[in-house]
Amino acid sequence: MIGVVVEHLPVLLDEVLKLLQVRKEGVYVDCTLGLGGHSEAILSRLEAPGRLIALDWDQEALEEASDRLGSRHDNLQILHESYQNLPRVLNGLQIPALDGCLMDLGVSSLQLDSPPRGFSFRQEGPLDMRMDSRSETTAADLIGRLSEQELAQLFHRNGEEKAARRIAAAVVARRRLSPIGTTTELARIVEQVKGPGRGRIHPATQVFQALRIEVNSELAGLESALQAVISLLRPGGRLVVIAFHSLEDRIVKNVFRKAAGRCVCFRPLEVCNCPRITEVKILTRKPVTASDQEVRENPRARSAKLRAVEKEV
Repeated sequence: MIGVVVEHLPVLLDEVLKLLQVRKEGVYVDCTLGLGGHSEAILSRLEAPGRLIALDWDQEALEEASDRLGSRHDNLQILHESYQNLPRVLNGLQIPALDGCLMDLGVSSLQLDSPPRGFSFRQEGPLDMRMDSRSETTAADLIGRLSEQELAQLFHRNGEEKAARRIAAAVVARRRLSPIGTTTELARIVEQVKGPGRGRIHPATQVFQALRIEVNSELAGLESALQAVISLLRPGGRLVVIAFHSLEDRIVKNVFRKAAGRCVCFRPLEVCNCPRITEVKILTRKPVTASDQEVRENPRARSAKLRAVEKEV
């Protein structure tokens, strides 16, 4: 990547390590390698035959992390894969069970700080937003072809955007004049509908979130991926997940509750059909959030919520 200097501050690092409880000879997976900050800390606690499998579907992130970590760690294996394929990956590596797994679901600094990737409304770039460049659909494709109703549903469903209908109407009206191809064009349309906004939250935040989630199918496979990781943990193994918006966190919370044998339908006991089978113990009664000091040092940690479970013995 040319011309972009990225300062990498892994979110909630101390809390991740405390809850993951890395065993020096254990087998661990970092499902979202990013720039490798969490992986580097896990590796520092491993000794042979301990090993870390690190996955990411972003080729640029893999290259950056490989340069940073690969030559210094014999017990690290980096793969260009999605966490949704973890069972197949581990089967191919002949790894039957894990001592721990980390899933950091946030967008990396590398992605946000690279205008050509099109993730940020603060810098002009193409409306891309693909985490995996092998994928075909971009944000521009969605903005260009979805109907007004489909766009409104998308902004509401994935972004919880209250002005979804008005923004969708403005997008459709604008694209009749010419295609909407850049991040700043879309951000201006949203700002014209909602106003400049107040405080630290840009008015286009939720619309960009909605498009990014759709382009990368982020929510579609999350529940099944979490369930798969839980099934792959050995007794006493731990899963730590960091979510960055309420849609992700809600899925994580419900999967953990269900795996802990708790009700997730919230209906009266006589009509509840939750399985009530206990697979894990929940380690975080409430989500762990960043301290004021961490937020000052790394504002992107502000919305992070960490949850963790331990496989029952």
